[in-house]
Amino acid sequence: MKRLFFLILSCLCLAGFSVASENAAFLPKAFAGWTQTAVVRTTTSPAQADSAYPAVLKEYGFTDSETATYARDDGRKLTIKAARFNDASGAYGAFTFYRQPDMKTEAIGTKAASLNNRLLFFRSNVLVDADFDRVTEMSGSELRELAAMLPAAKGAADNLPSLPEYLPKKDAVANSAKYILGPQALLAARAPLTPEQIDFAHDAEVLYQDYTSHDGDVTLTIINYPTPQIAGERMRALQEVNGISLLVRRSGPLLAVVTGAISSSEAHDLFNSVNYEAEVTWNEATSLSKRDNIGNLILAVFALIGIILLTSIIFGVFFGGIRLLVKRFYPDKVFDRPETMEIIQLHLGDRIER
Repeated sequence: MKRLFFLILSCLCLAGFSVASENAAFLPKAFAGWTQTAVVRTTTSPAQADSAYPAVLKEYGFTDSETATYARDDGRKLTIKAARFNDASGAYGAFTFYRQPDMKTEAIGTKAASLNNRLLFFRSNVLVDADFDRVTEMSGSELRELAAMLPAAKGAADNLPSLPEYLPKKDAVANSAKYILGPQALLAARAPLTPEQIDFAHDAEVLYQDYTSHDGDVTLTIINYPTPQIAGERMRALQEVNGISLLVRRSGPLLAVVTGAISSSEAHDLFNSVNYEAEVTWNEATSLSKRDNIGNLILAVFALIGIILLTSIIFGVFFGGIRLLVKRFYPDKVFDRPETMEIIQLHLGDRIER
């Protein structure tokens, strides 16, 4: 009974330790000469993390956030707000949502953008908003060190969405791509399509980006549905919409929708640029292996019989030779001793005569 009690107690302690480790602060106490000067503020409430867009954070899979202030010996100060999501897709979506068009692309973490003293970047499932009081030439390298210290999601949660791979790069407006996972983010980002037209009830994921053309601006929206059948239904629904000019095309489970100056040649090029390529893994053998060939099996059986016969002959000769040698050098002492060679006689002839 005592062993059972201690076992249960140990399991509870381990469970509590794992939960505590998951909820532990993920911002480091110090990095690249910066040291925390105040207690880290943590929250699991999207409303406390961002009072303006709590529903958007929830759609991206927000789990918790931390806010910390740092200082250096030279008097510089830094405020960091970090938000953690269920996976890297959520962090990427939040990054595109908060990124501004006039920001400059930076090489920090997975993706980064900066404007004046503010720098926004994400690594794995953590989004970081850093606000310097004064930016120096070393600010970028300092944040790269911070990005390397942030915890990364495990397994498939660390994978980025595949939709950005389908976006053409030619004539794209910088920092205009938005990755959307729900209706609230779609409305807040002022996307060209409405939540009703996309229908997030089918677990759709959306990525759109603005492009320039000779006839005006166009927007390419790529919508990924779980199955090609659902994508086909949504394509027919979009084609029946009145009052909006668009081009729509299905490729597998993807819908490519072009809005804006759809009469331009660039719009048609965008329209035809999205092509879904399914990755098929063929697990069934295309030919018989040596192991599955009946001829090889029969040959293996006869080979085994030959090996057994050869082994029997070798052992027979070996033991027979030993017996002959022993009888020659030690006659009637080891084998065929007289006391062991008694013959039982029935004397049947004597009984008949009587």
